[in-house]
Amino acid sequence: MIYYAGNKLSKFGYTPTFIETLTPKLSEHYEMISVSEKENKLLRLSDMVTSLINNRKKINFVLIDSYSVKAFWYTYILAKLCIKFRIPYAPILRGGGYPDRLESSPELCKYIFTNSARNISPSVYLQKHFEEKGYKVDYIPNFIPIEKYKFKKRNSVRPKLLWVRSFHEIYNPELALEILKALMEKYEDAELCMVGPDKDGSLLTVKAKAKELGLGDSLKITGKLTKEEWLKLSEGYDIFINTTNFDNHPVSVIEAMALGLPVVSTNVGGLPFLIENNKDGILVNPGSKEEFVESIEKIISDDQTASDLALNARKKVEEFDWEVVKHKWFDLINSVTKN
Repeated sequence: MIYYAGNKLSKFGYTPTFIETLTPKLSEHYEMISVSEKENKLLRLSDMVTSLINNRKKINFVLIDSYSVKAFWYTYILAKLCIKFRIPYAPILRGGGYPDRLESSPELCKYIFTNSARNISPSVYLQKHFEEKGYKVDYIPNFIPIEKYKFKKRNSVRPKLLWVRSFHEIYNPELALEILKALMEKYEDAELCMVGPDKDGSLLTVKAKAKELGLGDSLKITGKLTKEEWLKLSEGYDIFINTTNFDNHPVSVIEAMALGLPVVSTNVGGLPFLIENNKDGILVNPGSKEEFVESIEKIISDDQTASDLALNARKKVEEFDWEVVKHKWFDLINSVTKN
């Protein structure tokens, strides 16, 4: 049996996390337990610990969605239990801030990542940082079911921007508003749609700033949408912007690349390991409204550039299809559980 610990919080309005995507896929091939759906952090940790202890005699492998800030302690506690009960475990490195954690907590990281059966990274970015510290890491990218992402060829591109993320300060949603405002001064048809749930109160800040900037009907904020809803919505937009200050291997960017939306993203964290600048997307410095606007204007002024970026991006993310990625998961799980 495989035990998988992570945050299953989509029923509370949060964006579905990796555990909610991977569990159904692995359940087709392995007996699975996945936790936790508790919204309160302490109750969630308690649920993870209790479930692991109660099922310890049946569990032969533990997967842990491992984050780098407060939830880092979930990984540490679950790792200690796995070591105590002699159950092999594998942290799945989901925190874009892990390079900082490796520096600030070297002994705790050594305890977790040297006693693990495997360490899994969805990004080459984190794999590189961990291997520089001497840890062995398996790269298994985030995946999408590529057949569900209809590629749209855009014969002409306008400043119709799509932003898909949780409203949180680390994703810098206010920058998206500043980009729109700058474009509105030159293009009457400039518009921005922002999709995602509020995570830290940033949505209220965004709405207040939108009013201050006078964005009016040029800005649309949908709140959280289902995957199907936002994929359909994407057909009405031409460029995807990712304004984050802090990131790893964002699925929303992968999805945009699959859909044929040219991507302009900040050059932070794992993004330069996902996007090759000026080949399958454009990377700009974080916080730079001017570079975003310049890159967007470059795309809308040259249909060939827009087409090349979109086609190259689609070709790249086809390698992230579940039918390709699943074999990496099967090989890793089987190598641990059959020893």
